[in-house]
Amino acid sequence: MTNRMHRILRDEKGVTALETAIILIAFVVVASVFAFTILSAGMNSTEQSKVAINSGLSEVQGSLEVKGNVIATGDTANGYVKEVIVTVSTVAGGQPVDISHKSGPNSDNVVVISYRDGAINQSDVNWSTEMLGTHNDNGLLDPREMVEITVPITGTDSSIKTPLIRNQSFVLEIKPPQGGVLVIERTIPPTITTVMDLQ
Repeated sequence: MTNRMHRILRDEKGVTALETAIILIAFVVVASVFAFTILSAGMNSTEQSKVAINSGLSEVQGSLEVKGNVIATGDTANGYVKEVIVTVSTVAGGQPVDISHKSGPNSDNVVVISYRDGAINQSDVNWSTEMLGTHNDNGLLDPREMVEITVPITGTDSSIKTPLIRNQSFVLEIKPPQGGVLVIERTIPPTITTVMDLQ
């Protein structure tokens, strides 16, 4: 009987099951810690990706759009364009754009307008603005506001060095500080008139 009791006491099956349970619990705890770490890193990475995507989209999406037609005024006696007039507003859902203006090229304007045609390329030209319709005088082009931008092509206010004549194409680029560049490309009609609608 003593031998039998001794054998029962030496039987370690219960201890082995307990050790196995402890090891399994340890694996589960370690796995849950790893899973939490991976999920946290994934959520952080997702948030950073979201911020990067949103900032990238804000840089490439247009912030300004043309409202109506582009108008050119002409000097019929000399056969060249005097100025180009374009009305712009912010895109639907767009942010306000600082349209405050100081005269002269290189005058620290927030919005920069460049001009090019077949003969020249100027990165910063003179321009002036006039707010249209209902607006506040905060220097910003807010949603639902419109501004008329006038770019003198010839004359004392112009910084463009060559005249724009009939059948000639030109490009204006309106560059706000954020968002895409508004590119306006038009061709002057075969006949210079006082007012020309450059559709």
